[in-house]
Amino acid sequence: MADEPPSEYVAFVSMHLDALRRETNRLVGGNTEAAHIYMDVLADIAGHWRRLTWRRRLLGHPHAVRDYMQHRLAVRTKQWRDEQIYEVDVRVLPPPVYAAALYRRGGSMALQKASLIPGTVRVGVLASADAGIAWCQAYRRTQWRAIGRRIVFGLLLIATIIQSMSWLSVDY
Repeated sequence: MADEPPSEYVAFVSMHLDALRRETNRLVGGNTEAAHIYMDVLADIAGHWRRLTWRRRLLGHPHAVRDYMQHRLAVRTKQWRDEQIYEVDVRVLPPPVYAAALYRRGGSMALQKASLIPGTVRVGVLASADAGIAWCQAYRRTQWRAIGRRIVFGLLLIATIIQSMSWLSVDY
């Protein structure tokens, strides 16, 4: 796994981030934990990105990544619900009333001119930041798993050596 996320992964995250965040907020009832859940889903996707890309390209499953994202979101949400110590009470709230709706007739000059001024929010910055963070989390997971595999292999090797030495020391 590379240190930096590939451009395809960043493009996928930027394309699906808003929908993923809305769905996560909907599934957990707007809890503050929703941000952690969708970041874990993105990290899961990053950890399996190469396999999902091969599946999409070589096996002809064009929606393999999206399907995996939906599966991981369902799994992570179920884990979150199972960890709750209380019943989750989900209430659908009415949409918020914006200030512009309050000043329909006249209002302040600032509110009238606000629709004419372009926004200052940079598009795609949040998506690329979330993609980078999720990729870094997945990269660390792969490093820890590699260390774990080496430790298990070393322990098995030591056990095999000890077992073979005990067989050699037996006199017939």
